[in-house]
Amino acid sequence: MYKPTAKGYFSGCGGMEIGLMQAGIHLMQSLDLDPEATACMMANKHYFNHPVLTADIKDKTVQEQPPTDIIVGTYPCTKYSPIADIHGTRTGDDLFLHFFRHIAIEQPEMYIVENVPGMKKFKVVMEAMTQLPNYYVQVFCPVDAAIWLPQRRKRLILIGTKKRFAIQEPNATRNRISLRDILEHNPEVEMPSYVLSRINGRYRDLPIVVDPSLPHALAPTCVAHYAKDLGTRLVKDKAAPHGMRPFTVREYARLQGFPDDFHFDNKRSSYRLIGNAVPVQMGEWVGKEAMKYFN
Repeated sequence: MYKPTAKGYFSGCGGMEIGLMQAGIHLMQSLDLDPEATACMMANKHYFNHPVLTADIKDKTVQEQPPTDIIVGTYPCTKYSPIADIHGTRTGDDLFLHFFRHIAIEQPEMYIVENVPGMKKFKVVMEAMTQLPNYYVQVFCPVDAAIWLPQRRKRLILIGTKKRFAIQEPNATRNRISLRDILEHNPEVEMPSYVLSRINGRYRDLPIVVDPSLPHALAPTCVAHYAKDLGTRLVKDKAAPHGMRPFTVREYARLQGFPDDFHFDNKRSSYRLIGNAVPVQMGEWVGKEAMKYFN
C-alpha cells in the first residue's frame, strides 16, 4: 500500500497531523508560528519525529519546502468566526493567500483545508480555495466532532484533488466515548475566585454546565479562550465546590481526541493549544479518505 506524504501549515500542537498519521499518511514537515505550539509538538517525539519548524508561512518560499503528495492548511479561524462580528474584526486575513501560494506553485496531488463554517461567508477566500485550475474540490460543512467525541465542534473541511474521487462523509460512531469516560477520577482542578463569581451570577452570562450523568451529554466547543476564563465551561462533579468545576487540561485534551500519552504541560496556556487544535479523529477521517484516493 502506498503511503502518501504530507506537510502541515498552521499545525498548532498537531491534532490534524496525529489523525493523518494514524490513518497511514507519512508526515514530512509541520510548521507553526507559535513557539509554544511547536515546543509542544517537539516534546512529543513519539508522534512527531519529522521536522517541526517554528516559522511564519509568509517568510517561507515554496521551493525551500520538501515536495509532498498532500499539503494541509488549518490556518487560524478567529477572523472567520461569529465572535469576530462582536468585536468588529470579522474581516478575514491574508494567511489563506500564503497557503494558496504554496498550493498554486507546488501543485500537490491533494490539498486539505480545515476552518470554521463561517469561512464560507468570505467569497474571496472560498473562490481561492475552490477554483484552482486542474483540481476537483469537495466541501464538507459542517463536520461535527460529536460524531466521534463528546464535544460539539462544527468545522468546514475542504479537500482538493487532481482526479475525481468521491470522498465519503463521516458516519456517526456507535461506540463514541462518553463525557463521563473522559473525566479524571481524582482531578487536580484550579478554581479561581472568578469562577465562583460566575457561578453565583455576578457575570453577565452564566457558565455552560454539562452533566456527565446524562446519556449522550456533550461538552460545548473547546475554545482557546478557556486559558483566560475557566468559568465559561463547567462540568458537574459532586466532589467539587458548588457541585461543579472547570475541565482539567487532560480532560480538555481528551475532548479533542488526544491520546493520554500525548504530553501537555499542566498549565493554563495548554488550554489554548488544545482549543486551537483539530480533533484527532477528524484528521483521521480525512486521512483515511486520502489513503483510499492514493490507493
